[in-house]
Formats: sequence, C-alpha cells, structure tokens
Amino acid sequence: MGSILVVLIILGCAVYQYFKGSLVGSLVTLMIVIWGSAVAFGYFEFLSDVLFVRQGIESLMPWAQMLSFAMLFVLTFAILQTGASRLISKNTNLGLRPEQVGRVCCGILLGLMLSGLLLTAVAMGPLSSKYPYQRFDSTRLDVERPNKGALLNADGFVAGWFSLISRGGMSGERSFAALHPRFLDQLYLNRLGGGEISITGPEAIEIPREKAVWTAPEGLQGAEGKGNLTIVRVGIKQKSGKFTLSQVRLICKQKDDAKKPFAGKGINVYPVGYLRTPELLEIKRLNEPVEVWQKFIDFAFEIPENFVPVLVEFKQNNVAQVPAPVPAEQRPAEEPAPSG
Repeated sequence: MGSILVVLIILGCAVYQYFKGSLVGSLVTLMIVIWGSAVAFGYFEFLSDVLFVRQGIESLMPWAQMLSFAMLFVLTFAILQTGASRLISKNTNLGLRPEQVGRVCCGILLGLMLSGLLLTAVAMGPLSSKYPYQRFDSTRLDVERPNKGALLNADGFVAGWFSLISRGGMSGERSFAALHPRFLDQLYLNRLGGGEISITGPEAIEIPREKAVWTAPEGLQGAEGKGNLTIVRVGIKQKSGKFTLSQVRLICKQKDDAKKPFAGKGINVYPVGYLRTPELLEIKRLNEPVEVWQKFIDFAFEIPENFVPVLVEFKQNNVAQVPAPVPAEQRPAEEPAPSG
C-alpha cells in the first residue's frame, strides 16, 4: 500500500508539473513543500498538546498528532503558495529542454516529499501497525532491522532530513534527532500493541528526582545473557489501560554529549523487561501487553557501552528527564508496587 501511494503521487506530480507547471514555479513549489514540512515536523507536538491533549478531547486525542501535522503543513503550504503565485510571472520560460527536464525532476522530488509526508502522517494515527505498511514483524521483532517498505524510503527521507537539520534546533538547545531518534520506528513501535492507545494525557509519567537510575546488581535473577543492564524507575501517573514495552523507550546519548539531553543526537533503547522484585528480572516481549495504574515500575534496559540515559519517553507524547545513574549499592531502598 505504501509503495503504491508513493508511485501514484510521484507520477501525478511529475505529469502535472510537465504539462501545467513551469521550471521556476516547480522549484518554488518544491521549496514551499520543504518549508511546510519543516513547520509540520517542528510544531506538531506543541499544537496537538494545546488543541487536543490539554483540552481533554478524548475522542480526538488518538488522532491529535496526525491532525496537527496535517494542519500545519496544509496551512503553511497554502499561505506560501498563495503568496508565491502572486509574485511569480506565469510567462517565465527558460527554454524548451530545460523546462521539460526541470519540470519532471522537480515533480519527482515534489512527489517524493509529499508521499513521504503522507506516509508519516498516517503512521501517527491510531491504525493497525500494518498500515501504511508493515515496518516490524511482530512474530520476529527486531527493532534494529525495520522493514523500509515504502518505495524509495520516502517517509524515511523526509523524517531523516528534518532530523539532520534540526540537531541543536534554532536555539541550540532542542533537537528532533535527540527527542525522536529513528522517528518512524518510534511511531510504528508505539502501535505495535494491537490497539493500545499511543496518546495519553499530559504529564502521564514521572521520574524520581534522585536514585531513579541505577546499575543492575550482580546476580540478578533472570538477567542471564543480558549485558550492561540499567534499571530505570518510571511512575505511571495516569490510568492508561494496557501498554506494551514498545511504547516505553529510553533516550541515551554518548557520555561526552549527555550534559545537553535535548540537543544533538540520541538513540532509542527499549526495555527487556522489568523487576518483579529487587532480585528478579521478568523478561517481556516488546509487543506483550502490560497493565498498570499509578504504580512505579523498574524497567530494565541494555544500554550500549559509552552511552548514558538522559530521557524516558512514554507512548507518543510524554517525555521526562532522568537523573544521573548511581551504582547498584546506592539503589533506592523502597520497592515499587508490583506490576500487573
């Protein structure tokens, strides 16, 4: 389905620009699409939070990010395209051959951008993880090897270029690549639970200010074959029904870059399970539902060498900063409530 959409949109844009457009107009339209996509990626979370999540509109909340993303792009595109159409002369012609080749090339790039944006927006919605294509096989789940199923990896192209230009953000403090590394993987893994909602109310999680992250103790039962385990205590503040471990992710950064958790580039690390007791690790599949309400859970993560955790993200719209890790001997004395 995803590849079919890409082919149809690219062909449609190329044909339209060839017969109806001009080279200058096509270039301007392509630039407007790029600017519109930057606005959509940069502000869809803020808009969805303001318009839907904080207003408590439960019927629209699952669609909040998709609607906000689409609204921002369409509005930006409409405004800029209207202004450009008044400024560009329709009689501009750079010659037969440059016009023919240029229009088609611009049309192909335009179609690639539009199809990628459409696939990304659909992935934000509360649909089955099979749509618009199956990115992960739930029977043989490997988060490091997603299926880039859409032709030309159109959605990966648009998400990737924005992550690249956003590192550090306009202020140098916030980066899409730090908050959402491998953004498409996050979206599809959020929907892997087969119907578990991927949007929650604001501030659905909390992290203790101290001793919320510690090195797993030696001899932890159930941790055989697991390396460099780190425990992170996460509080679920709001009733969210069931969720899957694929909807919980730890954002890690290299040690020399961890002082600015929201800047630069991060990596996703997903839980291997959680502590049933302080001495017992219960391994869970990423797509296995967990049911919990207003309880602290000690999640276990395998963190790569030379990386440290900086953020915890829950579902698609909640993020919390984590304190510096402490040794296993300094872990908190109190035990969290048992998980469901």
